[in-house]
This record gives sequence, C-alpha cells and structure tokens, in this order.
Amino acid sequence: MARRRRPPAANDEDGEDWLATYADAITLLMAFFVMLVSFSKVELPLFEQVQAGIKEELGGQVDSDKPIFSLHSKVQQIVEDTDDVPPEAVDVGFDDEGVVIDFASGSFFEPGSAQLTEQAKLILGKLKRELEVPPYDLFFVDAEGHTDDVPISTEKFPSNWELSAARAAAVVRHFIDRGMEPNRLKAAGYADTKPKVPNKDIMEEPIPENRAINRRVTVRLHP
Repeated sequence: MARRRRPPAANDEDGEDWLATYADAITLLMAFFVMLVSFSKVELPLFEQVQAGIKEELGGQVDSDKPIFSLHSKVQQIVEDTDDVPPEAVDVGFDDEGVVIDFASGSFFEPGSAQLTEQAKLILGKLKRELEVPPYDLFFVDAEGHTDDVPISTEKFPSNWELSAARAAAVVRHFIDRGMEPNRLKAAGYADTKPKVPNKDIMEEPIPENRAINRRVTVRLHP
C-alpha cells in the first residue's frame, strides 16, 4: 500500500521569519556599538548645540543653561565688567572641547616678558572664582602660549618657544597661587606654530594687525 504524502503545512514558509528579526537585532546592536565608539571623544559644544536644535525642532523649550553655554556667558560677562580692558583684548568662543578664551598678549603681558598685567590678574581672579562653583569645579584649564613669526632673542627668552611657554606657565602659576588644584591645570607653549590668522600676505609682506592677533595666550576650559 502506497504511503500517502503529507501535504505541506501552511506555515512552513513562515518558519524562518525569526531570521529577519534576528538580523535586525544584530544590525541595531552593531549600530549601537558604533555610536559608542563615535562618542569616545565628545565634541561637547557641538553635542549641546545639536541637542538644543533637536529640542527646538520637536517643539520643546531650548535649555540655554547647559554648562558650556552658561560658562561662555559668564566668562563674557566677566570680561565686559572688567574696567580698562579693550574689547579686542579678549575673545571668548568655543572649540571641540569647551570654552576658549584668547587673551591678547599686548594687553595681558608686559612687552617682551611673561609678567601679567593688573588687568590680566583681575580677569583671571574672577575666572578662578567662577571655576570653583559646581559644575565648573570639575572643569580642566589648559593654558597655551602663542607668538607671531617675529623672532625674539633675549637673555631670558632665547626664542619664541621660551616666551610662549613662560606666558602659559604664568597663567597656570597665577591660578595655583590663588588656590586652584594643580591637577586641573596644564601649560604649553607653541611659539608661532599655531597662528589664528596669517602673519604675512601672499606677497610675503607682514600684516601687523594679524601679528597682533597671533600674539596671545589661550585659556581652554573643558570638562
């Protein structure tokens, strides 16, 4: 007697549907780990700007009190409230790590020296007090010295490297002398290797106003 063949089950074609779900789950998991790697170095100002933009697009109220934004506003207010400081002497902005303050060397140091002026000490003192208040008491402070491309050669500063490093160290030392923890601080001198603007034009002629901009000490505040 011939064996009767069993008709195929109606759900045989659906027996492997779980593979699609499994593949989707693996893809999402991979995307999650890729996102974690991409955030290993967070550009905090950009992150907060994007977050605020998304919130605004979704109809929510934009929170302007994010730490980076509020610190930027506080630093700007400190500069504006300090007497005898020209507006062009201090530039407050952002980079991919935090708040960046550029101090013009001409206003914050005695000519050809690493001696802070009284205006510089006043602003740095106010800034130090601001950095003692949570959450800014967890921020780090990097001081970077920069010069223009005009060589210097004195007994104390044989080159722009020594001058830029000494000016950055003067800022750090000022903070330490007023009680800031040294492990929050870093000083570095870059001489003329990181100009904000070109020191010379395309004809290799010097641009005095640009050289003045490049002579600066940068203070970076970042979490």
